[in-house]
Amino acid sequence: MSPTGEPGSSGGIFEALREALLGEEPVALATVVRTDPASVARGTRLGSKLLVRPGLMTIGTLGDAELDRVVARDALGSLELATSVARHYGAAGEARREDVTVFVESFAPPPRLIIFGAVDFTGALARVGKVLGYRVTVCDARPIFATVSRFPAADEVVVEWPDRYLRKVGESLGIRDAVCVLTHDSKFDVPAVLAALETRVGYIGAMGSRRTHEDRLQRLVEAGADPEELAARIWSPIGIDIGARTPEETAVSICAEIIARRSGRSAPSLRDARGAIHER
Repeated sequence: MSPTGEPGSSGGIFEALREALLGEEPVALATVVRTDPASVARGTRLGSKLLVRPGLMTIGTLGDAELDRVVARDALGSLELATSVARHYGAAGEARREDVTVFVESFAPPPRLIIFGAVDFTGALARVGKVLGYRVTVCDARPIFATVSRFPAADEVVVEWPDRYLRKVGESLGIRDAVCVLTHDSKFDVPAVLAALETRVGYIGAMGSRRTHEDRLQRLVEAGADPEELAARIWSPIGIDIGARTPEETAVSICAEIIARRSGRSAPSLRDARGAIHER
């Protein structure tokens, strides 16, 4: 038995890993790839494994309960970023030691791109998002516009009000995910942005001119949003400043901004620029 009370055999670990992968659930596998005599004396062996799943008990053990705890914590951080990395620890999980090297392999489901508004730009953004590996959802409350035939590239097309939809899926969204509000209609985009702010989603973008966004900000503040949070998290006008005009060019601009925000790189965002979005 592992310290968590679950079977720690390789068979049990790989069966649980298989089930998680088939269910597209996030999971990380930590494996000891190097040890020294001190760690071996405590029970840590090459090849020891620990399976880590958000919200669930770990399976397996690396040979030391405290090492298991620290590695599980770090593995959840790597899983959230969908990164695989080798980390070094003391024999009991101490920082700034190199008694044990553990390779954490992350198996994360595709990041999500949720597009609110079944408008002309939506189809292009769905197609570019799919090319980049996102699971794409198109959501609009108007059934005449939100149809699979209009958006065949999307993984799902949902007929629902944006805020209601986000209340259903919001807890599952993380920093790798993105929400794009393309509606240009305050009765749709204000509730959508407010609901998105309540999630941990890594990118929130909203389409519209600078004047449209100023009006939207006023409505959001009147609805109770924090102005500082709006300034920090909302990207509008949406996209980076590449002079995009067509839906396809605009989709590239939006996805480039999503990538820049996720990677922490600076980019010439339209939000931070001045003047008209489109040159006359």
